[in-house]
Amino acid sequence: MKEKIAIVSILANVILAGSKIFIGFISHSAAIIAEGFHSLTDIFSSLIGYFGIRASQKPVDEKHPYGYYKFEVMSGSIITLILLITGIGVIYGAYQNFLSPEKTTINWIAFSVMFLSILINFATSKIKIHYGKKENSLTLLSDGSHDKADVLVSVAVLLGLFLTRYWIYADSLLAVIIGLYIIKESFSLGKEAVDSLLDVSAGQEIDEKIRLIAKEQNIKTDSLKTQKKGSVITANLEIKLAKDLTVEEVVDISDKLKFKLTKEIDNLVYVAIQIKSHEIEADFYKPIIGKGFGWQRKGKFKDVITEAEGKGPEGFCVCSKCGYKIVHKKETPCSKMDCPECSIKLERE
Repeated sequence: MKEKIAIVSILANVILAGSKIFIGFISHSAAIIAEGFHSLTDIFSSLIGYFGIRASQKPVDEKHPYGYYKFEVMSGSIITLILLITGIGVIYGAYQNFLSPEKTTINWIAFSVMFLSILINFATSKIKIHYGKKENSLTLLSDGSHDKADVLVSVAVLLGLFLTRYWIYADSLLAVIIGLYIIKESFSLGKEAVDSLLDVSAGQEIDEKIRLIAKEQNIKTDSLKTQKKGSVITANLEIKLAKDLTVEEVVDISDKLKFKLTKEIDNLVYVAIQIKSHEIEADFYKPIIGKGFGWQRKGKFKDVITEAEGKGPEGFCVCSKCGYKIVHKKETPCSKMDCPECSIKLERE
């Protein structure tokens, strides 16, 4: 969805820039031509957002075990910087106008183009900010705020044209207020970008949710660390289980906890579970769609399963749909066991 929204944003800005520049030339309006070239910078910021979103979706590899999610943070940071420069530029323009105030007029063609621009930018800003919040995307939030800034600037220009009839400095004052608001928004988004780059915690709400899910499975959480990496979350848990449990039982409990966590928390893409009572550590990576089935399991856990397979019954019980796998237990047919994720019967591997 994020990628589609970015593409729509690019197309909208291309149409706006092209129509403004074309109408500006045929109407000999320097103001509309200037607005057209301003829209070209919007295309640039939307392109940055698009490529940032695409790069962030690359699958986990050996060199980048935590994925490429921070590419989205980087693109959002660049757009935030553009937003800051826009705010400063608006204030500088207001200062210049304050020194040499002039009553300006606008013809009906210019008014129509600016009004259409306001409607389109308002719609795209609403869509980007909505999905930016929904998918925790700094890139969409930043680009949405940029579109929102364009709306405010255009509204201020039109309102200023009316108010300057009564007070010549009205246009400059409005521009300063809008510029300060844009700078404030850029600082808020900048703080979020810095937090993501510094791997800030996912927050108390997510931490409590993870602990609650573990508690519902009768699992005691000794330690929990979460990290926010762009639009996704990673978690490291230390849990304790009864020492009389077998390795096979520990594997099963850990698998069920992992599936429950990822089912309840959509943007949780990496879970590391350390079972202190059994000296076992399991890493789980959620694969990118189309890159495989189920989850990738890495780390010490794989060795433990191999060891358990050698000690216990041969083979595994697997889910044909999602790839969930547990060691086959003697006297318990796989066909009598349900996958905790898909609720379908397991098959013998």
